[in-house]
Amino acid sequence: MLVPESRHAEALEIAKATAAQVKVGDPFGEGTVIGPVVSATQFEKIQGLIRKGIAEGATLVTGGPGRPEGFTRGYYVRPTVFGNVRNDMTIAREEIFGPVLSILPYRNEEEAIRIANDTPYGLSGYVSSGDLDRARRVASRLRTGNVHLNGAGADFAAPFGGYKQSGNGREWGAFGFEEFLEVKAVLGYQPS
Repeated sequence: MLVPESRHAEALEIAKATAAQVKVGDPFGEGTVIGPVVSATQFEKIQGLIRKGIAEGATLVTGGPGRPEGFTRGYYVRPTVFGNVRNDMTIAREEIFGPVLSILPYRNEEEAIRIANDTPYGLSGYVSSGDLDRARRVASRLRTGNVHLNGAGADFAAPFGGYKQSGNGREWGAFGFEEFLEVKAVLGYQPS
C-alpha cells in the first residue's frame, strides 16, 4: 500500500486499529474475518516473510511472527502491518498471500507510479483519490490488468487478467470468450 509520506504516520495508526478489529478463527464461526492459510508450507512462507521484513528494517506496527493469541495449532497467521517499507525490501517485492500489509511512503505522484510499476507482477491495482480525474490519470499509467478506483468492486463484464508474471490472457467479458476461440492463419494461400 502506497501512501503519501506526509500521511504515513496516520495510515499506520488506521491500519493498526483496523488489524486489531480483524477476528481470526474458525471460518464458519460468527464474526470471523480470517481463517487459517491453506497449508503448512504457506504458513511457513508467510512466517518467513514476516521475519524477513523485521530483519530488513521495516517497522512492525502490529502482528508479527507466530500464531494469534489463543491459537496453539493450525495455520493461523496474526494480522500484520509493516510501515516504513522500502520497495527493495522482500516484503514489498514478494506476493505474501497472507494477512500482511506493507505500507510504503512516497514523496510525489511520479514516485508512487514508479514504485507501483517496479514489480514483476501486475494482476490488480487500486487508486484512491478525492480527485477522480487524477485517479484516472494515475490508473492509466499503472502496468496492471485491473485498476479499481476509489473502492470499486469487481465487474464480471470487464476483462480480468494480469500483466507480466501475473499471467497472460483474460477471463470474463468478451475477452474471456475469445480465450476459447482458435485462430488460424493460412500463409501463401492464393485466391482462385
